[in-house]
Amino acid sequence: MASEQGMSGIDVRAMTCELQEKLPLWIDKVYQFDTKTLGIRLNGENKAKYLLFIESGRRAHLVADLPEPPKNPPHFAMLLRKHLSGGKVLSIRQHGLERVLIFAIGKGTTVFNLIIELFDNGNVILADDTMTIIKPLWHHRFKDREVVPGVPYTFGSPDPTASEESLAAFLKTDERDLVRALAIGCMLGGMYAEYICKEAGLEKSIPAATADPARIFSSLQALFRQVEEARTPIIAAKHCEPINLRTGEETTAYPTFSLALEAFYPMTKAEKKATSRPKIAKEDRIRSHQQAAIKKFDRSIAQAEEVVNAIYENYPFIAQVIGTLAAASKTHSWQEIEKRIRAAPSEETKKITAFFPGEAAVEIDLGKRIKVFVNESVEQNAGHYYDVIKKFKKKKAGAVTAMETVATKKQTKRREFVPLKKQWYHRFRWFITSDGAVVLGGRDATQNEELVKKYMAGGDTFVHADVHGASVVLVKGKTERMDEVARFAASYSGAWRSGHFSADVYSALPSQVSKTPEAGEFVSRGSFIVRGERTYYRNIPLSTGIGLMLDPHAAVIGGPPSAVRQKVKAFVELRPGQFEPNDVAKKVLRILKSKIPEDDVKALKGILNTEKVAAFTPPGGSDIVGHHEG
Repeated sequence: MASEQGMSGIDVRAMTCELQEKLPLWIDKVYQFDTKTLGIRLNGENKAKYLLFIESGRRAHLVADLPEPPKNPPHFAMLLRKHLSGGKVLSIRQHGLERVLIFAIGKGTTVFNLIIELFDNGNVILADDTMTIIKPLWHHRFKDREVVPGVPYTFGSPDPTASEESLAAFLKTDERDLVRALAIGCMLGGMYAEYICKEAGLEKSIPAATADPARIFSSLQALFRQVEEARTPIIAAKHCEPINLRTGEETTAYPTFSLALEAFYPMTKAEKKATSRPKIAKEDRIRSHQQAAIKKFDRSIAQAEEVVNAIYENYPFIAQVIGTLAAASKTHSWQEIEKRIRAAPSEETKKITAFFPGEAAVEIDLGKRIKVFVNESVEQNAGHYYDVIKKFKKKKAGAVTAMETVATKKQTKRREFVPLKKQWYHRFRWFITSDGAVVLGGRDATQNEELVKKYMAGGDTFVHADVHGASVVLVKGKTERMDEVARFAASYSGAWRSGHFSADVYSALPSQVSKTPEAGEFVSRGSFIVRGERTYYRNIPLSTGIGLMLDPHAAVIGGPPSAVRQKVKAFVELRPGQFEPNDVAKKVLRILKSKIPEDDVKALKGILNTEKVAAFTPPGGSDIVGHHEG
């Protein structure tokens, strides 16, 4: 599920298969447009031409046009041309579900490997036939691996989805619940992890170690088959997906995943520079968007009407499928039903292209791919598409009405922003509750000590997550929003770093907090002893918001989403995930900048930057789960 942050492992698998279908290919020329983007011209059979666009750390897919290359090619582009131009692409592969594309390219008697990394900051690496690095786009030295010339290129941990045995071994030792183990450990991401749990008929909250690996592996293989052989690319809301798993939602379908990705991602700086378009009046631009929306609604209505017609034209066949599968599901599991049908296909059952055990549904190819729910009648199945028709007709009517409204052009001038005055507590973690209380948190053991010894007063509240490695949190004065305080304490704790999605938190009075140990006890720096009765807040969900506040003062602020969302112009929500803090800070900054006019971005240069965003980024891997413009 591709997002603004970049492509997922499933997306890379889909793109790998899409590119494999173009083989054989030959490398024509390689271009480098800026420090992160490259392009490759590829020649296929029968004079076919393809253009591969690469934005390292984010995406790689075919495009209709490449940006204008610089007159003087960078050194890395010249190196790739020297080694690869004229070479034949022997294979295109992915390592497990990692966000890595590998092109094996033969030239003469030599084989080169071009490795495209789409995780974190990304990289493009040229290696020889033994996977020894010749030259990377960026030189990196990590704790566990080096990406520099002359050293072997190393991949991440073994793929737990490679076989049922490896999946069983992974689940057996994982301490998370099932959905988190699949989302993070198997690199499926949240949506696909929940889908697999549902298809396997397993509760997502059960411990991973107790789950049946055979059922999960069977559902995984069915998902992979769809991604590899039966892609139905769509753009839905804020995501681009290689297969359509959404029912009754507004989506836009595309014939190939590359076309969907090209439409989904905004242009890079290199693409914008290469695109010279005349300025269009705001009113004309709005009208153009409204006209395009009406055409889109008309297409959606027509597609749904075609599906309804296909259902009724094939009424006896669909009724037979519903009756047969409904009867079979009473005595057999859906996995058994699918296995039997795949083992002995008939002319009728060959039309069943996919099974959805969690929904008691199948997909039938009747010229149109139609999802049929077995526990509903033919009329009820058709009713789902009638609802879609009604929804888009209503949207179309609203767009037509909006077109009839004449927009009044407003004169705009560059705004002047007043920076938020620096306060003494801004060097700590901090936020302001919805009812106005200041809440502070220590960034490390030294600040934990300082908060308790220097700044904790009698009227304050001491708060701490009930996990190892948590910030000391102080509420200065009284607040009715202890839910926000608890979420702040839970999110800036070791629970986030460990990949948990919730944690317990407790509060106590300052008089209960002591540095004095009992006989035989030891209290380390930054730690304290809390004696007496505590107030507990159980299963507090981990999430934090980062936003750009413009009024009455301009600043990047962060904290619990409910305390931040209403105060800012642009807002991003984070939850525990896979992207490193520095990478997340850069992605959040890019999103915040995209939500305000370009002139405002320039005016906020000293206020809106990576350092300001990183100050509110939690200590561990994160995913961006939502953002909006206020």
